[in-house]
Amino acid sequence: MFHVKHPLDALLLQALPQGSLYAVGGRVRDELRDPHVSPKDLDYVVVGVTEAALLAALRTVGVVDIVGASFAVMKLRTPVGDADVALPRRERSTGVGHRDFAVESAPDIPLTDDLARRDFRMNMVARAIDSDELLDPFGGEADIVGKRIDILRDAAFTEDPLRMLRAAQFAARFGFALSERAEAAMCADAQLVSTVSPERVGEELAKLVALAPAPSVGFAILRRTGVLAHIWPELLEGVACEQNEWHAYDVYEHTMHTVDAVPPGDLTLRLAALLHDVGKPRVKDGPHFYRHEHMGRELTVAMLERVRYGRELTETVAHLVRQHMYQADPEAQPRTLRRFLQRVGPAHLDRLFALRAADIAGSGLPKRDDANERFQAAVAAVLDERPVFGLRDLAIDGAAVIAIMIAEGVAPEGFRGDGRVGAVLRYLFEQVTDEPDRNEAGLLHELAVAFVRSRR
Repeated sequence: MFHVKHPLDALLLQALPQGSLYAVGGRVRDELRDPHVSPKDLDYVVVGVTEAALLAALRTVGVVDIVGASFAVMKLRTPVGDADVALPRRERSTGVGHRDFAVESAPDIPLTDDLARRDFRMNMVARAIDSDELLDPFGGEADIVGKRIDILRDAAFTEDPLRMLRAAQFAARFGFALSERAEAAMCADAQLVSTVSPERVGEELAKLVALAPAPSVGFAILRRTGVLAHIWPELLEGVACEQNEWHAYDVYEHTMHTVDAVPPGDLTLRLAALLHDVGKPRVKDGPHFYRHEHMGRELTVAMLERVRYGRELTETVAHLVRQHMYQADPEAQPRTLRRFLQRVGPAHLDRLFALRAADIAGSGLPKRDDANERFQAAVAAVLDERPVFGLRDLAIDGAAVIAIMIAEGVAPEGFRGDGRVGAVLRYLFEQVTDEPDRNEAGLLHELAVAFVRSRR
């Protein structure tokens, strides 16, 4: 079978004994899915070579860092690419959770034992780099051809509960289905996902949300098997939560259609789509969901912090959730549009408008009119005028206000500012918001003097 080589293959073949180098893991799986795909995740296992000899050979190719003495995984960095290189390993779970394993690593461990420890049959394949021979002792190629995710042992998820999240994201990304055996095992071990570190949970959820053509496929698996209830139960509150006549689906199904309507790649936007209506069930009042965007913001922060997402990502997603209910009035006055821009922030406009488009697509009903597009055009026209978006955009700053306060005798010499300075700046900001032409240093100085005198 044709498959794309990587430049690092040739370098390693020159450095290592013949017949010792194998590609393993996602690279082999992906080339069986599509022989023309360029290798991305470079994972190798080297057999029949001692750790010391392997380390010496790799150092002739690039820079090597060893990760964990017992694991003997060597992080190789070279000008043509980076890779993980390891000796064959056996491992067994010694406790509950993703981190409790007893690992044995040695050059004489059969490669089949190393493959058997992996998560799914489709990943239990290896390819000899020199001969291109495929090593497939557990039927991984058949699973790949059949678009199936299957486990070798019923205890696969008990041994490593993180695999349940990997199963969901693989299924959604590749268009694969879980075998009956794998799904039954997930149902039995669903509660064990709570033993996985929040960071690892967040990593797998990010792959599902950002990379899958339709994340709803993965969330359907997590919901069906009971795993979702132990991660983000807030999403399940939308199940059977009926909406008004503007929606064909309940809150949960609408959410899934909305996130699927966002193209893959942008984790921030996809998360905003996933969580934009998460607050609805908690504020439902008949057919109404008053201020659900406020509740949604609170829940979004809690959910993203739970899986240890960074502050910037969390705050941006929460901001989009909070702002997604804006009124798209294409006839709005320029001052109204400027206030909208100040509230949302120009940096968030593209995502907010994309979220609105996905929200409409996820309603399950025909699009009503072009009001959103005309509103966006009106906003763009105002944005071209370069309005003031914050106090820093004013033509005078806090130092100028302090000088005015000293000159007017309301502050002593050496005054360095207090809350009154901010009050003056906010007053000036209001003036230029309504009339942008007022953002001129001389005029703002006059307005600031008048304001200070009026508060004397």
